[in-house]
Amino acid sequence: MTDAAADSNANANQQAVVEDEEHDHHHVRNSVHQRLRANSSIMQLKKILVANRGEIPIRIFRTAHELSLHTVAVFSYEDRLSMHRQKADEAYIIGKRGQYTPVGSYLAGDEIIKIALQHDVNMIHPGYGFLSENAEFAQKVEDSGLIWVGPTPETIDRLGDKVSARKLAIECEVPVVPGTPGPVAKFEEVKAFTDEYGFPIIIKAAFGGGGRGMRVVRNQESLKDSFERATSEAKSAFGNGTVFVERFLDRPKHIEVQLLGDNHGNVVHLYERDCSVQRRHQKVVELAPAKDLPVETRDSILADAVKLAKSVNYRNAGTAEFLVDQQNRYYFIEINPRIQVEHTITEEITGIDVVAAQIQIAAGASLPQLGLTQDRISTRGFAIQCRITTEDPAKGFAPDTGKIEVYRSAGGNGVRLDGGNGFAGAVITPHYDSMLVKCTCHGSTYEIVRRKMLRALVEFRIRGVKTNIPFLASLLTHPTFIEGTCWTTFIDDTPELFALIGSQNRAQKLLSYLGDIAVNGSQIKGQIGDPKFKGEIVVPSLEDSHGNAIDATEPCQKGWRNIIVKEGPEAFAKAVRAHKGCLIMDTTWRDAHQSLLATRVRTVDMLNVAKETSHALSNAWALECWGGATFDVAMRFLYEDPWDRLKKMRKLVPNIPFQMLLRGANGVAYSSLPDNAIYHFCEQAKKHGVDIFRVFDALNDVDQLEVGVKAVLKAGGVAEGTMCYSGDMLNPKKKYNFDYYMDLAEKIVKMGAHVIGIKDMAGVLKPKAATMLVGSLRKKYPDMPIHVHTHDSAGTGVASMVACAHAGADAVDAATASMSGMTSQPSLSAVLASLEGSEFDAGLDGHMIRQLDSYWAQLRLLYSPFEAGLTGPDPEVYEHEIPGGQLTNLIFQASQQGLGEQWAQTKKAYEDANDLLGDIVKVTPTSKVVGDLAQFMVSNKLSKKDVEEKADQLDFPSSVLEFFEGLMGQPYGGFPEPLRSKALRGRRKMDKRPGLYLEPYNFDKARKELKEKWGGVTETDLASYVMYPKVFDDYKKWTSKYGDLSVVPTRYFLARPEIGEEFHVELEKGKVLILKLLAVGPLSEQKGQREVFYEMNGEVRQVTVDDLHAAVEDTKRPKADPNDTSQVGSPMAGVVVEVRVHDGTDVNKGDPIAVLSAMKMEMVISAPHSGKIGSLGVREGDSVDSQDLVCKIVK
Repeated sequence: MTDAAADSNANANQQAVVEDEEHDHHHVRNSVHQRLRANSSIMQLKKILVANRGEIPIRIFRTAHELSLHTVAVFSYEDRLSMHRQKADEAYIIGKRGQYTPVGSYLAGDEIIKIALQHDVNMIHPGYGFLSENAEFAQKVEDSGLIWVGPTPETIDRLGDKVSARKLAIECEVPVVPGTPGPVAKFEEVKAFTDEYGFPIIIKAAFGGGGRGMRVVRNQESLKDSFERATSEAKSAFGNGTVFVERFLDRPKHIEVQLLGDNHGNVVHLYERDCSVQRRHQKVVELAPAKDLPVETRDSILADAVKLAKSVNYRNAGTAEFLVDQQNRYYFIEINPRIQVEHTITEEITGIDVVAAQIQIAAGASLPQLGLTQDRISTRGFAIQCRITTEDPAKGFAPDTGKIEVYRSAGGNGVRLDGGNGFAGAVITPHYDSMLVKCTCHGSTYEIVRRKMLRALVEFRIRGVKTNIPFLASLLTHPTFIEGTCWTTFIDDTPELFALIGSQNRAQKLLSYLGDIAVNGSQIKGQIGDPKFKGEIVVPSLEDSHGNAIDATEPCQKGWRNIIVKEGPEAFAKAVRAHKGCLIMDTTWRDAHQSLLATRVRTVDMLNVAKETSHALSNAWALECWGGATFDVAMRFLYEDPWDRLKKMRKLVPNIPFQMLLRGANGVAYSSLPDNAIYHFCEQAKKHGVDIFRVFDALNDVDQLEVGVKAVLKAGGVAEGTMCYSGDMLNPKKKYNFDYYMDLAEKIVKMGAHVIGIKDMAGVLKPKAATMLVGSLRKKYPDMPIHVHTHDSAGTGVASMVACAHAGADAVDAATASMSGMTSQPSLSAVLASLEGSEFDAGLDGHMIRQLDSYWAQLRLLYSPFEAGLTGPDPEVYEHEIPGGQLTNLIFQASQQGLGEQWAQTKKAYEDANDLLGDIVKVTPTSKVVGDLAQFMVSNKLSKKDVEEKADQLDFPSSVLEFFEGLMGQPYGGFPEPLRSKALRGRRKMDKRPGLYLEPYNFDKARKELKEKWGGVTETDLASYVMYPKVFDDYKKWTSKYGDLSVVPTRYFLARPEIGEEFHVELEKGKVLILKLLAVGPLSEQKGQREVFYEMNGEVRQVTVDDLHAAVEDTKRPKADPNDTSQVGSPMAGVVVEVRVHDGTDVNKGDPIAVLSAMKMEMVISAPHSGKIGSLGVREGDSVDSQDLVCKIVK
């Protein structure tokens, strides 16, 4: 044998694919196939080849095997992994790799016939599409001595041309829609038709279907363009641009009749199908029989369909198609000379295997031999078919491609699936039709089968590619479909069908996050390392001080909130004043973890101990659990909905009042918002569970404060008008002295507040000052409850709170022991012990409080990656006055910007920054202004004097500029000049509260934007968006990608599990995922990705993850030369979030070049002088270090 012959032989051997050993058994005399064939009426035929792909070859193979035929598949190179190849007894590639296009392979008729002859095939079945209506191919099949499973080539030729079919109908006196007598090729012929019959018309390709080459024209203006587009599309799709024109019927039904004819002149119908549910002339859902077709119309259509078939001696299966108008008049369209996609519903209602009939008729059987006479054919019940495709309805049904990660199909009574490439691991390519599987359901009534189909659609789980299942579900639940009165343009006429409720895809999204953790580690900002605590956190069993067990399986119902709910805020304030002891507010759920753990404690970890908390703290003034920094951090870093947190906590703690922190006219944002935005927010907060609103203004600006108080009063909440305590009241040099606070309290009382609040943010309220201030307030306002908040930064918190209680405070703040001290609040246990047995006893069981604390002791270890590293009290707080909550954040921010080793300098710079700004009250957001300026000074090595002298040249952080503009209100004593004017460089200056300059918020516009962007919007979504538009959008993007991560146990939210470690995630009540990390695959150097394998509920799932470490390039950016004025450097380390110029942009001095962000601090980089931008070296998303070169400005 020559080498060439050997290669040829090897190639032939490679083309033959035998999948399993059993496929070789046809050579064995006693094989299953042989035994079946012995009882077959077509014993003389052995092999059938299906010249098609996808689901239809598989459908045909199944019947062929029942008829004891050996099956042969053909496939393109691109289809080499497709399912139809595997389902056949033999499979052969069409041509050589690259010889044909993916579609062209299945149009290579000569090659397919060659394969059939080489492998002793007897019959060729074309399926539908591709070569099924190609008369030339059918003729070649027969000329080759093979049996063609379909109509004669002459019939295909005659019926495949719609114009010829129309002539046939006219000859048979079957009604047709008015149209051109023959094909038209010139625009003038089309115009002549419209001149006679008018509009609307439909232009159709004469040689093809599937909606291609088809245009509906409703007016003269669009006629020429539509004609040209239709002819061009037809020529491209079918090789022939000939079209014909018909009068267009508005809202008709599309009815088709299944026909069978034999070689002896016999023709029967298998009743009709309603295929009216179409999109752009392509069928989507089919029904058999038609639900609302009058009997006389049905009978006439069936009779005419048979008449037409007999007139051409029709052989094999075919479909006669009709339109039925709103007056139930019907018009013939065409006969499709092939099997139809939707033949399954006919099979279900008649019990007749249409494919089996096709094959046996082709083999020579007559209809009477097969028992198929008209009198023996009847229908039973109804059937519906849905075509499940990899199309995205939300994007105009654009085909989706990619790997199917998960594939679970429906099943059960009355459900039939005809699938193609629907299996886990299948790769959906753009080369072919997007259909995955046909789902056919059968039931005794229309309503039963409709519900059965809905159930089946819900059972499907297809992940990795988008599908049209949500759209199908929307369609099947629409009233028009329920009534069964759809028409051909129903989908196009009914936009509400696209209000989709898609599958949540929760499990796969969750796996994507867990996979990312496994490859890249946690992406949570501020996290350093993994949690120290690896075990299960034990929720304590409660016992009171007498040893009696407390049943905490249900929430406690006894508590101060009952008065608020039943009698209102005024009654609550009155009852508190009548109470003898000093009540406690526990800050563990908000300010304590904000101060110690960067606000990172997640909802699930509070809910886990919520019911126990409701019992142990039932006599508490309140739980501080919401608002302030927890609001945006929940979305920004924890990817949780703060409103969801509030609702869930409220459900589990119905008895204790919830208190939130409201930043006056800022709401929970960092700058002022329109007044109506604050009112809307407070209304939602009260509605969903907040009882007491601690309202403050960061500058003690009474006008700003009043906006918040009035909004709370209107919402029906308890308004705690709060003064922010700053500095040392006992120091005569300080401007915030005793008279200042007493005057401020008077204004708060006049606003109508229910409670006077004192907010000591930095923990600088000394016991003597506390006694003096609280005692004086108590004497002046005997009927007003007084509530005091502090931080234990200096270590004097317990003493100060006890002093407040003795001086007449009604409530003081503390945190559970494990979460107390330093920048947090004083220890709850210590405060209780200090008041125990006195007239100020808080009425809480210290034994239960200590038991509850055991939970938080464990939890703090779980959140160890967020510890700030504080080891004890900081007496310097009396000097730098950094608020407790901010101190932790500042340490994180300093570390992020590479200033961690300069922490001592940062604290000193904080003092200088405060002096520069005019010694302002420091609480969020003004404390952030001071902190941003301090870090800016350290990062750029600026002294206090440098800032004063160079203010008109410096790019100050955005927060500093907003403060100087007046966006945060008016500081006591006014703004520092000339620093303010120099820094603003001509920007506006506000001398009144910012809300007076702002237009009312347009809620209707925002609702519309959110609906368009995210598909739905609640009032709480709207409230979040108003406060933090970008943060909310980022949060929604994250949850769209990864789903609701609040259900993930914190240990696995922050760190990957061990290989083989099993853990559980409860998606919702009664739905638990049992998960186990199996393996992390090797890096794909080409794609920079890894495969991560998880076991989920015993099933192996895999997700593909981008390895962020693989994509990192160690590139050093050039530094800006401080001596070269043309070079613009980054003023600090951070991420470029916006670039506002490009190379060649002309800029003036002060124009913004880019926006930089580090943690929550944003800064605009502006042009130091006028000129043209050159050498722009940054893009959005780039990370930069301090003084990295951003661009050059050439004068």
